Amino acid sequence: MEPIIKDSGKIKFSIYKKDRNTLARAGQFITDHGPVETPIFMPVGTHGVVKTLTPAELKAASAQIILGNTYHLYLRPGLEVIQGAGGLHRFNSWDKPILTDSGGFQVFSLSHLGKVTEEAIIFNSHIDGSKHKLSPEISMEIQNTLGSDIMMAFDECTSYPCDYETARKSLDLTHKWETRSKIHFDRLQPQYGHRQFLFGIVQGSIYADLRQESVDFLKQLDFDGYAIGGLAVGEPKAMKNEIIDIVSPLLPENRPHYLMGVGKPEDIIGGIERGIDMFDCVLPTRNARNGTLYTWKGRIILKNNQYRMDYSPVDENCDCYTCRNFSRAYLRHLFKIGDMTGLRLNTIHNIHFFIELTTKARQALMEDRFDTFLKNFYNNYPVEEDHWQENTIRREERRTKHMENNQNVSSSKK
Repeated sequence: MEPIIKDSGKIKFSIYKKDRNTLARAGQFITDHGPVETPIFMPVGTHGVVKTLTPAELKAASAQIILGNTYHLYLRPGLEVIQGAGGLHRFNSWDKPILTDSGGFQVFSLSHLGKVTEEAIIFNSHIDGSKHKLSPEISMEIQNTLGSDIMMAFDECTSYPCDYETARKSLDLTHKWETRSKIHFDRLQPQYGHRQFLFGIVQGSIYADLRQESVDFLKQLDFDGYAIGGLAVGEPKAMKNEIIDIVSPLLPENRPHYLMGVGKPEDIIGGIERGIDMFDCVLPTRNARNGTLYTWKGRIILKNNQYRMDYSPVDENCDCYTCRNFSRAYLRHLFKIGDMTGLRLNTIHNIHFFIELTTKARQALMEDRFDTFLKNFYNNYPVEEDHWQENTIRREERRTKHMENNQNVSSSKK
């Protein structure tokens, strides 16, 4: 099928179908490590591994692209190790595309360990307390050394709540950093023989005028793709959707649109409706390890006693390895005894489900039945309540734990 929209820029991104009633679209972008059909969910491999899974298991789940994290890979195992291996693809034996974030969000989440200046972020490692510097130029060089197919510009992520003046200052800094990222990226040469692309990140907190200003500014820099950042950081779901509604139609239509870190099933479907092409989230892997599984009829909490003698598969309509071979009762048993096999089987299923979610949405778009797909999804999938206040408390608890751990590390070195 001939595309209806094809980009003339560096990255080859084509749109093959557009929904009549929403902003949803089915497309494809091409990297030297293969094509990626959109919309797509991208499993998160923070440390160079999608926790508990092998590359073969990711491919069996139809994963097309995975993520790596600049901040964590820089600290451990270190750039000399990955460069010596010939780049991240060879180091972790993943021969499909990889996207790396800039490290800015991790420094935001560990902000108690760092100091932000216009030049750079000076931070202490959460591992051993050692001091490091991260700037737009350094972030580009780290990602260049990692060898990711898609690199992200260096930005500052604001927390929620965030007053207007703080958001304004942060956006000004982000635009300076993203400009420097683009300039330095254009000076670098790929190290491992494949092309690298750079995406810009729209910021501006919850303020519509700042978000619009950010889009206008970044479009002038002509990035290969555009991401919406600074969401899923504690704001109510309605507010998040309102920002996506504002930003998404303003993004260049002929470039990929990426919604960073947003990943509940209903949020992914809602994002697709709003014109988003790419999604990532730690939710499927983290919740798999916590005994939560996703199905087309909602979540299953394995610790619940109702599954003790439930010999049905996790999802009768799922053909993943876990569902073909094991029952809810057995998975509950593995979870209760803390066996690692259960964590792997749970993760295999959740990753399969999240990728299938975007795959089936794409199929529906290609076949002009996206409206029916949406009705079936919302009729069968119970949308979770918006626990944004509870999630904010949990996020602060994680920050506090990081701070305490770092203080313990620093004390032990004295």
